[in-house]
Amino acid sequence: MMRKGLFSASAGLLLLAAAAVVQAKDFGTLKFATEAAYPPFNQSTPSGKIVGYEPDMVAELAKRAGFKYEIVAQKWSGLIPGLADGKYDAVVDAVTVTPKRQEVVDFTHQYTVSVSGFVTLKGSAVDTLPGNGEVVQATDEAGMNKAIDALKAKFKGKTIAVQVATIQADFLNKYLGDVATIRTYQAGPETFADLLNGRVDAVMASRTNLNAYVKKHADTVNSTGYGFVGGVLGQGSAIAIRKNNPELKAALDQALVSMIKDGTLKQLSEKWFGENVAPAE
Repeated sequence: MMRKGLFSASAGLLLLAAAAVVQAKDFGTLKFATEAAYPPFNQSTPSGKIVGYEPDMVAELAKRAGFKYEIVAQKWSGLIPGLADGKYDAVVDAVTVTPKRQEVVDFTHQYTVSVSGFVTLKGSAVDTLPGNGEVVQATDEAGMNKAIDALKAKFKGKTIAVQVATIQADFLNKYLGDVATIRTYQAGPETFADLLNGRVDAVMASRTNLNAYVKKHADTVNSTGYGFVGGVLGQGSAIAIRKNNPELKAALDQALVSMIKDGTLKQLSEKWFGENVAPAE
């Protein structure tokens, strides 16, 4: 008991010391890049101000970690390359943690866990997809086979829109590319525009993004079918930073975990998504 108590006390002192070091680090003004076109995660107002779940989160992180910051807009396809080239210090744009991306950048603690799914036009040939909202884990082989077989039958000969270089694009190419045309777009809003114009039959994206769109266009579109998590769809969203920057990672991780523990991230999530998509630590 004595040794255990001494170890716990020592560990606690070390954590306090580490926290002090994180707070003491002067990062100057950190530049965060985002797409500014992926509501409700991030979007640009008519005045040019970038607002959303992630800008609110970054503002709170800055208060807790003690840094100044600015948020700049960048096309989705250029976010990670720009980070690697040193154009900015971090990317905050619902970037999902995947092994492939981890080869190029480091990630903070997750700040969002989300399911990927489909949106279709009401009254179309794929108005209602099989699955009825059921969420399938990639590790559930039987469940995946059942869901993919059902979707293949429904999507045969159809066209599915998806944003380029996303986990959803990887998913579609892996599981449905042999029966459907997978059409990629530079920005998320372009996929929805072509859905409304009848140029594609469905859109695949994260449900957090889809739900915001469906809410605004409830008379025209619906969220339908199976939802999927894990596998090529990754491990949730986190802030991407350049490799070999442990002090920045520690500062952001510490602030994120504190926001999760005290419920601040949950409040921001419910404000922007209408539901809690924050991780459970």
